[in-house]
Amino acid sequence: MLSPALVLLSGGLDSTTTLAIAKSQGFSCHALTFDYGQRHNAELNAAKKIAQTMGVKSHTVFKLALDQFGGSALTDKSIAVPDFQAAATAIPITYVPARNTIFLSIALGLAETLPAQDIFIGASSVDYSGYPDCRPEFFTAFNHLANLATQSGIEGRPFTVHTPLLYLSKAQTLQTGIALGIDYSLTVSCYQASEEGLACGQCDSCMLRKKGFEDAGLADVTRYSKA
Repeated sequence: MLSPALVLLSGGLDSTTTLAIAKSQGFSCHALTFDYGQRHNAELNAAKKIAQTMGVKSHTVFKLALDQFGGSALTDKSIAVPDFQAAATAIPITYVPARNTIFLSIALGLAETLPAQDIFIGASSVDYSGYPDCRPEFFTAFNHLANLATQSGIEGRPFTVHTPLLYLSKAQTLQTGIALGIDYSLTVSCYQASEEGLACGQCDSCMLRKKGFEDAGLADVTRYSKA
């Protein structure tokens, strides 16, 4: 019998690769997607299609209202999504306050009820936008917290938070996913995609994705808006 695992699935390139990796490691995968008040539903629609295509055991879409406190261009439509800036060093306005902490906390609760002791998240600390909750030390600290704060943890059924992409470039992530048979045309990464899933081609996420395809020597299968 395969061990269960919970995979955070946004519908983007990284989380889809992470799901494929978890499946390749022999886990029976449950997917968790967050409808958190983001700018568009294209990622949610992509996640639903990917979950179905990749045959997950279950797919939970969890509703949150992170747009209630805003503070990010991804949850507050009055804040414009900036174009990619190669020389930028500050944490960008697309950072959603405490997002990975909130997401992983909810994932931990769902994992404990499934039950599943393995949680996968597709964060990278290499080709990313400098978000503090994508750093290795954050995941080390959260894994420690997970086993202090749960019945499973203190009763000897510890959780492991897996971050298989943490030290991979976007190109390496794409090469890994292609080897596992992923159709990346199903994925949506753009911060301001149209409802049809067309990417802007200018935001941080789009530019990192473009560079990944280029560096990996792969044709970019992203669907871009003509505008």
